[in-house]
Amino acid sequence: MEPRSLKLPTPASVSRPWPGLPLGALLPALALLGAELGVRAGLVPANLLPPPSAIGEALAWLAANDLPMHLAASTLRVLAGFALGAALALPLGAVVALDRRAQQLLDPSFQALRAIPSLAWVPLLLLWFGIDETPKLILIAIGAFFPVYMGVVSGIRGVDRKLVEVGRLYRLAPVALARRVLLPAALPAILTGLRNGLSLAWMFMVAAELIAASRGLGYLLTDGRESSRADIMLAAIVLLALLGKLSDSAMQLLERRLLAWRDSVGDRGTA
Repeated sequence: MEPRSLKLPTPASVSRPWPGLPLGALLPALALLGAELGVRAGLVPANLLPPPSAIGEALAWLAANDLPMHLAASTLRVLAGFALGAALALPLGAVVALDRRAQQLLDPSFQALRAIPSLAWVPLLLLWFGIDETPKLILIAIGAFFPVYMGVVSGIRGVDRKLVEVGRLYRLAPVALARRVLLPAALPAILTGLRNGLSLAWMFMVAAELIAASRGLGYLLTDGRESSRADIMLAAIVLLALLGKLSDSAMQLLERRLLAWRDSVGDRGTA
């Protein structure tokens, strides 16, 4: 009797309820349909949960006014804060992962700071830096720092010791060892940390703009609350979700390109 190999399902073999519709869009489509029908049937008060059609009208009204300015402000803040946080986390994470003394010196403090909620930083940053862009960027950088830091540390520490020993047998210099052995082996965890850091950058951006901002999606949330416009608030939330998904998809694309050499279960069917 010949042994049977386990055939893993590939993305192309997954059946879709409606051909041509991405499977990931099914749940949001059902939620929108249910919300529209629920509000029109009077099951949910329209002033508390406007129907998706009203949210679409609010988005159209915003697009005809100042929406591009708000989108640009929030996106630039996220990109700048994420770049700052990642630029600090990458070298510090590598130092902590490779040097035991640095780990003993820095890691306990970083773990304590990681447990502080985002809103706890806001009053202190406003006191130190005022209400301009500086406290917002610092808060976003704080949010992005810790996931990237944890990804770098866990990725480098998880490298198989035998790989390092083989590199030393070939008498690789420290820089070559890091570039040809440590970095490729740790790259999946590092990229996961970058993805998580970018997601948290969007979350911390909202926290920063809710407190003190005159433009941005967080400002739209505050403006909608003060004017009792639930449609504006939900429109801002929808935009945040779309921007977060777009940025995460960009990171996924980068991850697939950088890890094209990897042959793992999750990568099968993409070749």
